Amino acid sequence: MDIHVAKARDGQHYLTWNGASVRCAVGRTGIRLDKREGDGGTPVGAFTLRRVLYRADRLAPPMTGLPVSAISRDDGWCDDPAHPDYNRPVKLPFAASREELWLDRLVYDIIVILGHNDDPPVPGMGSAVFFHLSDADYGPTAGCVAVQLADMLTLLSAAKPGDRMVIAPSPEALAVCDPAGGNGPECLL
Repeated sequence: MDIHVAKARDGQHYLTWNGASVRCAVGRTGIRLDKREGDGGTPVGAFTLRRVLYRADRLAPPMTGLPVSAISRDDGWCDDPAHPDYNRPVKLPFAASREELWLDRLVYDIIVILGHNDDPPVPGMGSAVFFHLSDADYGPTAGCVAVQLADMLTLLSAAKPGDRMVIAPSPEALAVCDPAGGNGPECLL
């Protein structure tokens, strides 16, 4: 299954899959082909859904065909391009720059790890690009894609290994480009 993310004519971003469409949030600088560390952009491309992390103290494990594990208080994600663990999970305390996964805010109660810049990670090309929960007002993310909890649970119930999130600037770009056909992300622009 491909899960599509694009900006609609109404200016909002939407996530679509299997005939369903829900509003989503993306990075504060929009959808970008030239994704770089810290730019606030959501990268253009097709990214495999790797696994699901969740807050077991707040939620039951989501029903999904993807691998699932609980987040611990000491879980983090390295976002320091100079560190050998760049764009990899780490345990806290961690001396280098990192994203903490155990938050007071609800946005990381479910995190889907996307296959962005991870095979292997290229320093500076972006880290911690996740699919997670949105704020109630769909405020911008730091570069991730985010939806409301009910929408996340519905989507995860249909997800299985090999499914991808395909991010494009517009539905028109998705219609003329097939990244699964060997085209690179630049075809989505």
